[in-house]
Amino acid sequence: MALLILGIVIFLLTHLVPAFGPGLRDRVIANQGKGVWYGLHGAGSVLGVLLIAYGFDQSRATTGMLYTPPMFLSHITLTLMLIACICLVAAFLPPGKIRSVLKHPGLVAIKIWAFSHLLANGETNSVLLFATFLAWAVIVRIRRKRQARAGLITYPPFVSYRFDLLALIGGAALYGLFVWRLHLWLIGVSPVVMG
Repeated sequence: MALLILGIVIFLLTHLVPAFGPGLRDRVIANQGKGVWYGLHGAGSVLGVLLIAYGFDQSRATTGMLYTPPMFLSHITLTLMLIACICLVAAFLPPGKIRSVLKHPGLVAIKIWAFSHLLANGETNSVLLFATFLAWAVIVRIRRKRQARAGLITYPPFVSYRFDLLALIGGAALYGLFVWRLHLWLIGVSPVVMG
């Protein structure tokens, strides 16, 4: 569990420091250049994700149950994950209505992913991982709302509904891949239990 916690701490610090300490980011870029900042940020992100993945896998053997979710919640999780995949794809496209309304569809995707997995997983390591990411996404979203109200963030205007169609198609395809094989291959657990 220690590696999982270390990975979460590294990942979250890497992403929270720029959100709450923009002066640090600006100083590093001014003194060292954008390449150094992006290199440090990228290295921290990758290290955090690798430690999370390895620590989560290692903690499976020793983790206990905090709660046992009823089986029907796994169906709700599957449904919510389709929405999360659509939001995630929309985050990488020019603004359609989805991105224009949600403002930060990537954060929405993370919140849905984390919340839906809390519904279906009661193991200590799962609750730690998903609750932490849910809290992080909520904190960052609140911070960005305040920045937008202060005029520090502007959002690109709506471009076309075709990007919503692409988000729906791409999100459904991504979801299909995860349900079919990717979740089992990456996480070691199938999201759909047969039989």
